[in-house]
Amino acid sequence: METCYSPQKSNVTSYGATVVAITTLEVFAGMWINAFIACVLCIGWVKKRTLNSNEKIVLLLGCSRFCSLCFSWAYCSFSISYPNYLYVQLTFQLIVFFQSFSNCCNLWVSACLCVFYCIKIVNFRNSFFIYLKVRIDRMVPWLLLASVLSASIIGIIAFDMADTKLSNNRNSTRQGNFSTVSGKMNEFFFQTYFIYGFGFITSFTAVICSALLLLFSLWRHKCKMQKNSMNNFSMDAHIKAMKSILSFLIMYSINFVFLILSLIPSTKEENSVMLLSILYLYAFPGAHSLILIFSNPKLEKTLIRILSCLKGKVCIR
Repeated sequence: METCYSPQKSNVTSYGATVVAITTLEVFAGMWINAFIACVLCIGWVKKRTLNSNEKIVLLLGCSRFCSLCFSWAYCSFSISYPNYLYVQLTFQLIVFFQSFSNCCNLWVSACLCVFYCIKIVNFRNSFFIYLKVRIDRMVPWLLLASVLSASIIGIIAFDMADTKLSNNRNSTRQGNFSTVSGKMNEFFFQTYFIYGFGFITSFTAVICSALLLLFSLWRHKCKMQKNSMNNFSMDAHIKAMKSILSFLIMYSINFVFLILSLIPSTKEENSVMLLSILYLYAFPGAHSLILIFSNPKLEKTLIRILSCLKGKVCIR
């Protein structure tokens, strides 16, 4: 979710207005969903004065996704509607920093959640997995701290790159070479690709490995239950879990492909592939967070209770 359009155009085309309108709907839906997760878990934290490991990860994930959607939307919307206001030095640098930080934090915390589920659920008798299963709750705070620190480092690098980009743009403008003043960052493409690509590939590898191990463990357990003629309810539960993991794996893989595509400068402003990638990248955080809500009994009950109250008030009116 890095670069949407060039800052050369100050007028908003119908294409740009459509992109802004659709992404705005996706972003605000995603922000409300993730804000709901953060609020419910924070209220529970205040009441109980404690959070379990799963809730800690989901809370940080909700906060990082809220911030990621907010800053990515601000960058994309301003680059289309008000490019001249966006490409002011400090404004541009701060948006790039917070966008990079929240995006990377979102990716790595998502990976932490997948790794946590994998270690908690898989039933391998390997001594390494047994050790991790015992120690995972103590490791979670350190994993989250490492994710935040790594995201901060990438944010600082992106901040510095943004400063260099603006300096070069100013020099090119003074020399009259306006073709250089574009949002495609051709000079910094390899730097950007390496920095963001490293974060994307690291988190994607962790998610893929965790999901495949989890699928293999569930499939093996399902085969054992078939041999032992276990009841259909347990079998159906395992098949449902496998389908959920497989669907998430497909969603996350598509998300990874579009993240990589978002790093590649587009030669056409109205590129259908880039449009599809932008729309998917803005929809994924909200959609996945919604899945997390329905897979968590506490969050699901709270959401149903709120919706029931709202429905009751509407009916009364």
